[in-house]
Amino acid sequence: MIDSPEYLAKRAFFDSLITLYGRNVAVEILRDTSVKIHKIHLSKSNRIDETIEEIMSLAHSRGVEIKYHTKDALSRISKNTAQDQGVALDVEAPNYRNAQSIASDFPDSFRFLALDGINNPQNLGMIVRSAAASTIDAIILPKKNSTKLSPLVMKASAGTLFKIPIYYCETLSDILPLKNTSVITLSSHAKDDIHSLKIPARTIFVLGNESEGVSSEIEALSTTRVSIPMCRGVESLNVAITAGIVCFLP
Repeated sequence: MIDSPEYLAKRAFFDSLITLYGRNVAVEILRDTSVKIHKIHLSKSNRIDETIEEIMSLAHSRGVEIKYHTKDALSRISKNTAQDQGVALDVEAPNYRNAQSIASDFPDSFRFLALDGINNPQNLGMIVRSAAASTIDAIILPKKNSTKLSPLVMKASAGTLFKIPIYYCETLSDILPLKNTSVITLSSHAKDDIHSLKIPARTIFVLGNESEGVSSEIEALSTTRVSIPMCRGVESLNVAITAGIVCFLP
């Protein structure tokens, strides 16, 4: 059975929603009229304080639907009962896309960052910020073994989380290698110097886990391995710093 265009459009819309949580996060996003909000979720057990009143007022002024839930139901939505503070919101993020659409979105040249096992939300947020500020076209973020998009990521990104396309997939091996595309992994053990690299028109730079680097499975799919030369016996850089260097390569 072939899915109808209406069903596919509806599915694509819900796949593009990002659920965030927390009272201050909700206020910050509601105040930013450039960010579209699909729905606000509030716990029925919330004490109506000044912040909750502001959330309700801002949602009303923007015409955003508010749904009320039991505390347990809300925790299933936020997936973080310890930190949701009785508030969650579904943000429309058209730049959050399925990686299967890369070929149609970028039929010609592109320069991407692919993240392999990035577990620290602050690092992810800083990587997003550097990528958004540079000529990097998009980020590929696997769902498996990676930190999720969250309020901590949003805060570390300094408001840039929704400014750059982020493609999701289960694992990088689901989409790599891409046809006619160079896959360049960063490794402190690589012999080739990143500064002598000639970057092809279609390139994906892969950055690895904070402590273990790029996994052997993904490294086996790469076409090139490069390192950043360092002095004074320093062996490696924080992955967010590495991303900043890669993002601004000429």
